[in-house]
Amino acid sequence: MLRTNAFRLAVLYLGLFATSVLALLAFIYWSTADFIEKQTEATLDAEIAGLAEQYDQRGLSGLVQVIAERSAGERGDAMLYLITDPLSHPLAGNLSAWPDGDVIRPGWIAFPVEVGRGANRATHMARATTFTIPGGYRLLVGRDLRDATAFRKRVTDTLAWAGVLTLGLGLAGGAFMSRNMLRRVEAVSNTTAEIIHGDLGKRVPLSGSGDEFDQLAANLNAMLDQIERLMEGMRQVTDNIAHDLRTPLSRLRARLEVALIEKPDAARAAEVMRETIAEADRLLGTFNALLSIAEAESGSRRAAMEEVDLAEIVGSVAELYEPLAEEKGLTLTVTASAGVRVRGDPHLLAQAAANLLDNAIKYTESGGVRLTVAADEGGGRIEVADSGPGIPEDRREAVFDRFVRLEGSRSTPGNGLGLSLVRAVGLLHGGTITLADNGPGLRAILRLPAATGLPAVA
Repeated sequence: MLRTNAFRLAVLYLGLFATSVLALLAFIYWSTADFIEKQTEATLDAEIAGLAEQYDQRGLSGLVQVIAERSAGERGDAMLYLITDPLSHPLAGNLSAWPDGDVIRPGWIAFPVEVGRGANRATHMARATTFTIPGGYRLLVGRDLRDATAFRKRVTDTLAWAGVLTLGLGLAGGAFMSRNMLRRVEAVSNTTAEIIHGDLGKRVPLSGSGDEFDQLAANLNAMLDQIERLMEGMRQVTDNIAHDLRTPLSRLRARLEVALIEKPDAARAAEVMRETIAEADRLLGTFNALLSIAEAESGSRRAAMEEVDLAEIVGSVAELYEPLAEEKGLTLTVTASAGVRVRGDPHLLAQAAANLLDNAIKYTESGGVRLTVAADEGGGRIEVADSGPGIPEDRREAVFDRFVRLEGSRSTPGNGLGLSLVRAVGLLHGGTITLADNGPGLRAILRLPAATGLPAVA
């Protein structure tokens, strides 16, 4: 715990907190001491004003009489008086002699004074102001500071205990907070350790507070869910590749074995070679489709995108598929709006359009296929509609997965990767691909955002 950043952070905050508390306590102490000192001086000033008035009214003898009266007995106000003649002999007051004190400032002295009798005698500090009266007489008016000293000590002790208590609470609070933070971090660390050891279904627990740690845990869990889905998809792809490639590889091997077993025949050997090459081409087509999907999903070609004319790209693809449609007796209708420009990769967009047209023509036995390029919600839209059997609504999401083929399409050529590539291209370009009913048939709609921030193509 002592080596953790959480503990160091708690110690740092504790140091800042302790410094601020000590500064506050020092301010309170000095403010209190200053207040007591000013209050003492104000009392003395008031007493001096009263004695000056008595002196003005009654003269020196009257002043001596007043001082004798005020210093007689135990008044309890800790006031000190002394008036001396020119030879420094005391005339009246409760001090036995003129004190030898330290000058605080002109006219003010501080000196020790003994009070009490016998075992109760004690020495206190006192503060006084002095005056010279005409004729060489001197007057001292002061005050015993025992009450102020006791009050100051009480304040000092109180502030000291308050400081100790505050530091203790701050240390306990810092340790609690750092431990609480460490507990949340340990939960993340323990979860990742269990995932490393193979428990991919483990997730970081949430406290329900909605704080930063909960947000971090939620993001980590979402990331783990996505990783698990990707790994599951990779596992399915691997299984599907093994399943779908086993049959053509077996046919390839069997065809070559038969060619070796049969009697040498140039015509038969040439036919076997052509069939083998065709089978190899189909295998290469499957791998090329997988590579195209991986390339689109990785986003590596996003930097090379440019502003393109969607109608021009799709029109070129339609020209390639017109002979195929005519061969099946289908009508291929192309409607392309001019000026539909998007930001994208021409090769991938052409491949996506080709896959949509290829599927439509492949699974349509009669009727026609309609290809539309139009502006759509600030971007562009490629729509391919056919009059074929269509896809059930509950299977329209599944057909975008790799190697997924519906029951009715297993007898037709293909590898189940066409729509997967279309979806990958759409996501790469920030677009979407949706399937809808054409009544009868299917409508495949690829929506792409408009080109932004690019100069117009001349």
